[in-house]
Amino acid sequence: MFSADEIERYARHIVLREVGGPGQARLKSARVLVIGAGGLGAPVLLYLAAAGLGTLGVVDDDKVTLSNLQRQVIHGTPDLGHPKVESAASAIQKLNPHVAVKTHAERLTAANALALIGAYDIVADGSDNFATRYLVADACYLAGKPLVTAAVGTFDGTLTTIRAHELSPGGKPNPTYRCLFPEPPPPGTVPACSEAGILGALTGVLGSMMALEVIREIVGFGEGLVGRLLMVDARAMRFETVSYGWDPANPLNGEHPTIRDLSLHRASAGA
Repeated sequence: MFSADEIERYARHIVLREVGGPGQARLKSARVLVIGAGGLGAPVLLYLAAAGLGTLGVVDDDKVTLSNLQRQVIHGTPDLGHPKVESAASAIQKLNPHVAVKTHAERLTAANALALIGAYDIVADGSDNFATRYLVADACYLAGKPLVTAAVGTFDGTLTTIRAHELSPGGKPNPTYRCLFPEPPPPGTVPACSEAGILGALTGVLGSMMALEVIREIVGFGEGLVGRLLMVDARAMRFETVSYGWDPANPLNGEHPTIRDLSLHRASAGA
């Protein structure tokens, strides 16, 4: 199953009791879709590639700019002007040629979300806007796929895992993204990164933790972040975790669901 090169490459995983050969084999057979090759997506892709993921998909329709390089460490100065998915794929192949990379040089939309997400086992969302986060979360529920999602502000970040298509150990549905954040903030109330700024290393912290959570979900060890929101305050270097639960009134898997497809997102996008 593993070549001699792979056994040596993943030796520090294989000796871990919680991972071992079987866990590494699960990583090798897994297919993970990463939304965005930016500040969060860069460390996610690098650490998942280093961990030996079988297939990494990356969705991004943007090109590398000079202002990206303060935090998007998968790209370099020679990549300026090139599609992010191409420079990300090149970096992954240099790091670990055993990983298959599928590039999707397109924006995730209501029209393509289910087809893209349906081809993978788990999704890691590192997008930088609320519209995409809600689209990804709704699509993952409809496609029956687990989601690891994070967001960063200027000096703060959050991380959680969504498995809303499954039941909790108590028999109730797991919470959805909309149970945690029922509605996105009104347009214009949260400034974009280009306006407010962002601490570059913070995206590395949250992105690395996203990769760790994806690995934990695939291998199956420890206590995951389903129903728990991890909050990071970089000013005080404080980490806190709060619990959240299923909202019977949520429109996805609530008692009276109203979202049964992605037409809501088509309408909001003006499509």
